[in-house]
Amino acid sequence: MATIQAKKTKGNKYWYIVESRRVNGKPRPVVLAYLGKAEDLLNRLNQSTEALKLKSYSHGAVAALLNKAIDLDMVKTINKYIRSRKPYRTEKPVRHNLTAGITFLLGAIGRICMPTSKQGWWNWAKGTSAEYLLRCSLCKMDSQHFWDLMDALPEEHIAPLEEELIRKVLQQYNISSQTLLYDTTNFFTYIHTTNTKNTVAQRGKNKQKRYDLRQVGMALVVTQKDAIPLFHYTYQGNRHDSVIFKNLIKQLHRRLNNLGLPLDRHTIVFDRGNNSKVNLQQLRETGMHYIGALNPSDFKQLIHDSEDKYQEVSAKGMTLQVARQQALVWGKKETVLVFVSDRLKAGQIRGIYQVLEKKEKQLQELQEKLAGSNARRRNRAKLEEQIARICKGQFINGIINWSLKVKKTSDQRKGKKNGEDLPDKGHFLLQYTIQYKRLEEIEEQLGFRVLMTNRDEWDTATIVQSFYDQSVVEGAFKEMKTPHHLALRPQYHWTDQKIRVHFFICVLGYLLASLVKKELSEKTGYSRSMDTLINSLNNIRLATILEDSNKPGKPKARYKLEEMNDHEKQIMEALEISDFHLKKQKINGVGVYN
Repeated sequence: MATIQAKKTKGNKYWYIVESRRVNGKPRPVVLAYLGKAEDLLNRLNQSTEALKLKSYSHGAVAALLNKAIDLDMVKTINKYIRSRKPYRTEKPVRHNLTAGITFLLGAIGRICMPTSKQGWWNWAKGTSAEYLLRCSLCKMDSQHFWDLMDALPEEHIAPLEEELIRKVLQQYNISSQTLLYDTTNFFTYIHTTNTKNTVAQRGKNKQKRYDLRQVGMALVVTQKDAIPLFHYTYQGNRHDSVIFKNLIKQLHRRLNNLGLPLDRHTIVFDRGNNSKVNLQQLRETGMHYIGALNPSDFKQLIHDSEDKYQEVSAKGMTLQVARQQALVWGKKETVLVFVSDRLKAGQIRGIYQVLEKKEKQLQELQEKLAGSNARRRNRAKLEEQIARICKGQFINGIINWSLKVKKTSDQRKGKKNGEDLPDKGHFLLQYTIQYKRLEEIEEQLGFRVLMTNRDEWDTATIVQSFYDQSVVEGAFKEMKTPHHLALRPQYHWTDQKIRVHFFICVLGYLLASLVKKELSEKTGYSRSMDTLINSLNNIRLATILEDSNKPGKPKARYKLEEMNDHEKQIMEALEISDFHLKKQKINGVGVYN
């Protein structure tokens, strides 16, 4: 039981809360709290709640992510690869008593919690506990601060830096990396057309339908379980996926070797957009194991040969009819799986009817223009070319039949009646029909998936499951494109080096967030989305309580976590950061290079 005891020091009586405990088998008084002099205690008791000043800060996400970065000694690792942007200077750059390492880390944490421009970073950070946890001022971290320190990371250092960080992750965490998922995407930018200071932002086929903007591509490799990013690459936005994959195969092979990941126990999975005869040959030469998709239109005979070989397989919560066989794929026998994806087929049919509806509308508008009384004269060859272009498209070739007939004017009809053959004056009539029988035949050929792999010993369900887990890396891209958390945009950099460093910072943030979610999932079975997790962590707040005092000087401040619900308490306890704010966090590189 605790008691209040007094102790005299230099003639003054001070009060303590003391509890008797056994130390080395003997009872000893242990001080639990210091209360001060009697008048101090009286002032505290008389102090009303109105005299207290309270301010709270978003804390949970910042604490969880900083904790992971400290475990990995991330700041010190980043600073190893930083170089002064002025060749005549030997020292490494420090701005506002902050190094590049802590700047990149704080930038990554900001990307996770609330994506903003570099100029707007402080507007977010001042509402968090970041300054208190680091015990340093961050108010001068503006766009120029980020720009100067980002400039100190050479492009060629990004890959080895990422590799060293991943190596530490693999050493400290139990990462399941046997199946690796590869995919690419692109991010549109607002870089002006006339800006010649970069080559990486180019116009190309944009997955967000922003064909009017320049874009930057990203290739990403994540683990099948936990979506831990092990590799990323930033490339020109007009490069085709298969070309990029061809250029990255050797880099992926080198990354696996450097990380000490045995090739015989690792398999890379990729979609058909990245596949080609040349790419597959290069993969075979590296000795890597793989699962890849093939274009069904290029392997119609395989589909035909599978007609009597289908067997029921359960994978990814679906029951599929899958035909398995050994077949020759671009010069070598592979295990080949053929099956129909109902979801893919439904999507393809829906797409065909949407495109067909659009084509019909275009043809109808053209038909009405040609039939109008004020129709202008047309060049027949150019008109036929225009109609053929309208009727062209994936899966709909041959569905629309059309004909173009000469429109008889009144002069031509009169001339014909008099036996005269007057020249065509360039007026035509368009007629078209939809071949629904042909459409039904095409529908029967839709939805086929063709997979090939050199994992001959794997069972069919595992191969199909691994391929469908491509949704994991697609989910990573989806999270990077949401505007709320983990977003790669907005990005206002327009040189190649800054764009690549910005992409690295965003992937670094995704790595930290994935590690936090992995730990929480393993300890509590957490299965909600990354977005929900970050929202929950952001809602955990740290309160600063300032006590008014008649004494001169700064008021006394106390820090305490706000009341949390059971779910938030469980998260904090699982991540072991309930007392993170009570410890002074020592991070190498905050103001000093170590």
